Amino acid sequence: MSVDLSVENGLAEIVLNRPDKMNALNDAMVAELNGCLERAASPGVRAMMIRGEGPAFSAGRDLADAHPGDEDAEAIIETTFNPLIKRIVAFPAPTFAAVHGACLGVGLGLALGCDVVYIADDAKIGSPFARIGAVLDSGGHSFFVSSLGAHRALELIYTGKLLSGTEAAQLGLVNRSMPKDSLVAETRKIASQVAQGPTAAFMQSKRLVRRIDEEAMGLFAVLKCEAQAQGAAGRTADYKEGITAFQQKRTPKFQGK
Repeated sequence: MSVDLSVENGLAEIVLNRPDKMNALNDAMVAELNGCLERAASPGVRAMMIRGEGPAFSAGRDLADAHPGDEDAEAIIETTFNPLIKRIVAFPAPTFAAVHGACLGVGLGLALGCDVVYIADDAKIGSPFARIGAVLDSGGHSFFVSSLGAHRALELIYTGKLLSGTEAAQLGLVNRSMPKDSLVAETRKIASQVAQGPTAAFMQSKRLVRRIDEEAMGLFAVLKCEAQAQGAAGRTADYKEGITAFQQKRTPKFQGK
């Protein structure tokens, strides 16, 4: 198996485990990852984190399987990689990526498709496609432009420059960088804490943030959606528990529903 899945206390942990290939994704690994994501999207899972084993998070597509000049690149992206990125983005719980080493191509999409991204200070993240005459894919244009703006996005695409984890955090492409040795433990700690929170309410926010991005919603539309989301949250057991615990001056015990 090149992808591992474990679930503990509501946190699903997905591990890309093809270290000899820097977790580069071939068709078999994509199928395994899709299967793990499908199994992880169960009612008992209240948060998910993804990380890589070995020297890299993921170097992207395994180009050993490529047939330049004799393959339908559009079909490969549309049928193999785009559904995978969509599944990550739409995962029905808060998601976290712990990124170290190389994070390129579809690996970049997998990481930045998560809700929260923590990265090792010395990681290398970006678009190396200029070196192979290809176009940045797996959502990279969207992630770059929304976080960095058009000018920086195109500079990274044109030059193929890779950002260190520290630089990526300073520019706002990821949430935070930290020493590699503490990356996995810190990400797991925060993801576990979130998994014990009011995850039904968190999902209302996750869906709303996605709509703001995809529909370019203005303030008045967001105000209306927030009211609707609050109404939905107000009908959950977590809402009742949270308010009651506040009134009784005790720590709430959320169930994610």
